[in-house]
Formats: sequence, structure tokens, C-alpha cells
Amino acid sequence: MDVEEFRVRGKEMVDYICQYMSNLGNYRVTPDIEPGYLKKLLPKEAPEEPEEWDNIMEDMDKKIMPGITHWQHPRFHAYFPSGNSYPSILADMMSDAIGCIGFSWAASPACTELETIVMDWLGKAIGLPDDFITSKEESKGGGVIQTSASECVLVTMLAARNQAIQYLKRDHPSTVDSEFLPQLICYCSKEAHSCVEKAAKILLVQIKILDTDENGSLRGETLRDVMEKDKANGLFPFFVSAILGSTSSCSFDNLEEIGPVCREQACTWLHVDAAYAGNAFICPELKYYLKGVEYIDSFNTNPNKWLLTSFDCSCLWVKNRYRLTSALVVDPLYLQHANSDEAIDYRHWGIPLSRRFRSLKLWFVIRKYGLSGLQKYIRNHINLAKHFESLVRKDKRFEVVNDVQLGLVCFRLVAPDIVNQSLLATINASGKLHMIPSMVKEKYIIRFCVTAENATQEDIEHAWRVITEHTSELLSRKSIRNQVFFRPPLTRQKSKRLSFTRSVSKEMYQRSKSRSNLADGATPILVVDSDEEHELNQDAILDVLTSNVNMDDDVFNKDCDDSFRIQPTSPTEIACNGI
Repeated sequence: MDVEEFRVRGKEMVDYICQYMSNLGNYRVTPDIEPGYLKKLLPKEAPEEPEEWDNIMEDMDKKIMPGITHWQHPRFHAYFPSGNSYPSILADMMSDAIGCIGFSWAASPACTELETIVMDWLGKAIGLPDDFITSKEESKGGGVIQTSASECVLVTMLAARNQAIQYLKRDHPSTVDSEFLPQLICYCSKEAHSCVEKAAKILLVQIKILDTDENGSLRGETLRDVMEKDKANGLFPFFVSAILGSTSSCSFDNLEEIGPVCREQACTWLHVDAAYAGNAFICPELKYYLKGVEYIDSFNTNPNKWLLTSFDCSCLWVKNRYRLTSALVVDPLYLQHANSDEAIDYRHWGIPLSRRFRSLKLWFVIRKYGLSGLQKYIRNHINLAKHFESLVRKDKRFEVVNDVQLGLVCFRLVAPDIVNQSLLATINASGKLHMIPSMVKEKYIIRFCVTAENATQEDIEHAWRVITEHTSELLSRKSIRNQVFFRPPLTRQKSKRLSFTRSVSKEMYQRSKSRSNLADGATPILVVDSDEEHELNQDAILDVLTSNVNMDDDVFNKDCDDSFRIQPTSPTEIACNGI
């Protein structure tokens, strides 16, 4: 292909992309094919002779596109957003045309210097401390673009491992580095991404996956207790990976508690993985999620998730770049240059030597949208997630399982896991929506994430219609209906029909937990969904009810869950389970 044909084909490709992006809503979200479909359509050997471009594009339409999952589709609600935008696409075109391999300043000065500048821009916008900003006076920190959050976790754990070994060698200078590995142990919560466990396997260190509180947050006392026990057993805590915005439920670890625990240790690196949520911290009203950031050693977020920048673009900042590079420097003569003492060589900041000009697309996106445009985009996703949450809460067949703070809603049918699995499978098989499952609070849940750049309220309401239509169809099956136990709203008025019970509001029941249990061991208690009547003073009622025999709250909660889930099986019949 010469320059003139490229000029023509390039324009055609831009038109093709525009048509594809404009008509995404007409496609199935996921392909209707079986594994191995493409092997049957393509030759077993590479072509010996050049082929016509038109034939290549025809195969693109007829053979490749039918097997594409359309991540930019307005009905794609799985995983997290796959960042993309027209400025990013154009920047990648320019980067590919330049074709530089920016492993050092000398290899392409603009490639290196733009990365430093753009990382400072984004770090300041997020609200990272000055220690992480290269341009700040006396700063030893800085930012680098990696391929993914997995690589960010791996290189920071590698740096932490190197730091810990050097610390231990002070007392044992003649010991070989590898002999310290059995002592090293790192930590993350059960809500952390699987890449933390994978990094530990690669680096041959032990890892402990810790329990979280009821909100999916790793707390300081949990971490401290485990660390103290491990140290008593001769282990050396060297690395903690905290999360801000987990994959399963967008939960947040408590940095204000975890940070001081890490500081108490001899040599423990605290990393924060904020791959999705970190992008949202460019919004002033969301910076409170960064409380405790002053304790951390490194931080990563992915603009290729939620900042309209195409993959790959994962941003990593470190408080002390020398602690990172000391674990990674390999400096053969053929890579050295005269300006190495004055300039950053990013080949020392990660695993690969070769590096694409990734900062160009982030620069294009930030300039074209401005911080205000990116903030508007993020706020729209958050508002739409809240709207979806409100739709779910209005339908008593469902429950919301997570605290909806950003763009992710975790929900489920109030039914056994197998029913939720069937619901998700039928929805995804239809090709009308795409969502994925996870486990939250030991329950199988369905994740609904707002992902499309220009998502609208109509997109959200359309998704909910699809979900409820499939739900009604599924629950009409007799084999499923027998497994489902819905609890309809219970009001004070309705509860009076069950004269052998006491009824209290949710608020009263919650307040009672700080005193004694409402149950007396004989009379069932109904916790009503709404308090329609206020004839009596609630404090007076509470005093009377809580004066009875103490029983464990968990027993009551279990009894309530098991006993009062009822489901209409016909217009005239109510089947009760255990009342």
C-alpha cells in the first residue's frame, strides 16, 4: 500500500468507524456464535500472495464482526467501561504513524517528556499529594503509564520485595536474596482484584487474603491482628494492596485505618489500586474517597476504564521513584545515552523495554474534553447508576446488594442463587443486554455498570425493561416458581391481621440493637417496611418491648429471613413458608 492508496483507504476506514459507532445500537451486544467458529471460515495457511484491500474488508464484515462483543454498545453493562473516544482513536493513529519505541529520553524526547507532563496533570487533578508529582520542588516521586492495573500491582510488589530484602540484608549481608523469600508475606482483602494474588505467585511470596467488614472494606484492626500473628511466626509483612473501588461491588478499603498500621511496620509498602474509581476523583465532590492517601507509597488508576482513553493506558504514581527503579534497572551499554543523568528513562520504571507513545492519547483526550467535560461524563454515569438503583428498589422482587456510590449497581432477585444464575443466563443469551455476575456478601449477584460514553436515561430504562421482562417470563415457569420466596412490603396496618405478633418499624428495630433484643422467646416480631401509624410514642413502645429476655440478634435476623418470605402462587392463594 503506497501513500496514495493509504490516503483513500484511510478516509474509508474513518467512514467505516463512524458508521460502526453510529449504528452500534442495531447489533446484538454479544455474538451468537460457538467456540471455534472462525477456524472454519479462514484458511489454515497464511496467503503467499498479496490480497486486495476490498477482499480484506469484506472478510472483516462477514467473518470478524459476527464474532465481536461490542464493548461500546449502549446496552453493554458488564465489567467496567472500556474507555474510548474519537480523540483517543485519532491519537492512536498518530502514535502508530510516528512508530517510536520510547524506552528512553534519547529514543524519543517528546515521548518521554509528554508522559511526565501528562502524568503530573492527571495526578494533580485527582488530588494526589505533592510527593507524587514530578514537577514539584524536592519531589522524589512521579508517574508512569503502564499497560494495565495488573502490571502496576506487579511492579510495585516487585519494588516492595526488593526494598524488604535490602532491609533484611542489613543484619544478614552475606545471605543470598532468594533465601529471604520464605519470610516475605503480603496482604489484600477478599474484594481485591485477582491480579494481586497472581503477582504474589510470580514473585514467589506468600499472600494472605483478608476478610472485610459488612461493606466490603478492609479495616485497620483486621490487618493489624493478622500482621502481628504473622510476625510472631517469623514472617515479614512487606506489601499491602488496598482497593478504592473494587471490581465486585465498588467497595472502598479504609485507608485512614490501614495506613497507620503499615507505618507501624519495619518496612511495608502500601499500594492503592483504584483502577476504576480513581478516575472519578477528578471531581471535587468525590475527593473525600482519598482520605488517608498521605500514608500510601503508590497509586494506580486506569484512564482506559473511565476517562475515555482507549486501552492500554494504566497510570501509576509512586512517592519515591528511586525505590521503584532500583528494583528494575538493567543498563547495558547499547541503551545508555549522554543525558541519562538529566532525563527520565521510563525503561527503568516497568517490565517491558519497548514502550508505545501512550501519553499522546491521554494528552489528546484531556485537551479536547477539558477537565470539566470529563467531570460531566463521570457525573452522568453516577446519576444514571442512581436512577437504575431506584428502579430496582421499586420492584420488591429484587434487592440492591451494594452501596451505590459510583457507576456500579449490584442487584439480585430475592431468590436462591440458581434462580439468579438462570435469569442472567437468559438475559445474556438474548443479546439484548450484557452483564456479568459476582459474589457480594456471600450472595450471587448481577453487576450492572453504566459504560457507554453518551449513556442516557432511556438506555437505563430500556435495560430495566429487558431485565423485568425476562424476570417475569422466568418466574412464570413452574420449575422456577417453586424455588422463589418473595417477601412483599409489610406495613403496620397489615401486620395487625396477625394478632399473635408484635410489629415494629425498621427504625425502631435498628435502635433496639443498642439495647436488648425485642424478642421475648415466645411472641414473633414483625419488622415492617413502612410505619403507617404513629398513635403511640415510639420511645415508649421501645422501652416496653426491649424490657424482655435477651436473645441473640443474629438468631432473630435468621428467623426473620427464613420465616417471612412469601410468594403469591395464584391470584387467590398465598403460600407461606414457615409462618
